[in-house]
Amino acid sequence: MITGGPGTGKTSIIDELIKRNYTCLEEISRQVTIDAQQKGISQLFLTEPLLFSDLLLKGRIQQFHDAQNMEEIKVFFDRGIPDIVAYMDYAGISYPKRFKIACQDHIYDSIFILAPWQEIYISDNERYENFEQAMLIHDNLVSAYTTYGYKLYDVPFGPIKARTEFILDTIST
Repeated sequence: MITGGPGTGKTSIIDELIKRNYTCLEEISRQVTIDAQQKGISQLFLTEPLLFSDLLLKGRIQQFHDAQNMEEIKVFFDRGIPDIVAYMDYAGISYPKRFKIACQDHIYDSIFILAPWQEIYISDNERYENFEQAMLIHDNLVSAYTTYGYKLYDVPFGPIKARTEFILDTIST
């Protein structure tokens, strides 16, 4: 599973893994955001954070189960279930226990985290956070994943191919 705050290069690494014929389950929050925007809601997470988080939870649990039913030995996720609680913690939103239970019940094999990298950071229509907020989100991601007992592998800065090689080398050992 690959995680990190906004604009850290996760999607670029996922795209590189796909080019190398690995099975990847892509981030679903962009689609949730786009769907809400089509209904006239600019930022669903900001206006209805619990609804947004519930939609993510449903989608990420489905991805988790889909991956378990795949024949491939290695399946990569662009974000995981603990990302949801990390973002809610970052925003100071209280949430029902079902989110914590989902984190405890759905365990990923390896967690790769990408730190904020100012040189590549770009805001866009779905990414409203500035770089300082991205750093705070990173801290919340580290906290959430360590709370659920994960060892985090810090992906070093560098070209996409080198970052991808780091991930592949780490899971091969």
